[in-house]
Amino acid sequence: MNSDDVLGKAPLFAALDRESAAALRTSISEVELAKGQTLFSENETGDRLYVVLEGKIKLSRTSPDGRENLLSVLGPSEMFGELSLFDPRPRTASATALTDVLLAGLGHDDLRPWLTGRPEVALHLLRALAQRLRRTNDVLADLVFTDVPGRVAKALLDLAERFGQRIDDGVRVHHDLTQEELAQLVGASRETVNKALADFAQRGWLRIEAKAVVIMDLERLHNRSR
Repeated sequence: MNSDDVLGKAPLFAALDRESAAALRTSISEVELAKGQTLFSENETGDRLYVVLEGKIKLSRTSPDGRENLLSVLGPSEMFGELSLFDPRPRTASATALTDVLLAGLGHDDLRPWLTGRPEVALHLLRALAQRLRRTNDVLADLVFTDVPGRVAKALLDLAERFGQRIDDGVRVHHDLTQEELAQLVGASRETVNKALADFAQRGWLRIEAKAVVIMDLERLHNRSR
């Protein structure tokens, strides 16, 4: 898909007709990041929201002792940074490129007239925030009620739904995460996550590749995630 097609699937633009979307696009600036580059850091003042056009970006928080918690991995058409539009306090997370990334950035001052003049745009943005809150609630519940292998299975299925590609023997999920980042994503140690992945591989549910997995038995992995 080209950039316009990717942008059109973002919650912000899904509420607009073609003419209105074209008008809003004139306020957009594109941002390129190299792999590992930070777009913004936790506690910085934020005045823009972003849509991923190409590549993957991670949102993370850092504890006082320096440990990192990976909140989410975002890919094409997914949006972030919109929280500060409704609550203009400092950023609650850092955004770092997992791969080379192309983003569409939109300033809050450019967007606010669209929110006040077009309630459907505000509704779509609020729906996106509500979906993120639901996902956060699910993550918190999983940390309490689900063991580490179950959380690993659920994380892989989520990544497969958004980034998976069908191949002959399953679904290839190129998540671009290191072992440490995957462990941060599920809230466990790298050793425990690696043990779970090795167990899944031994059972024939998946095959481990460099920063990727090939899921060969979606049904069993789904059952393990419950």
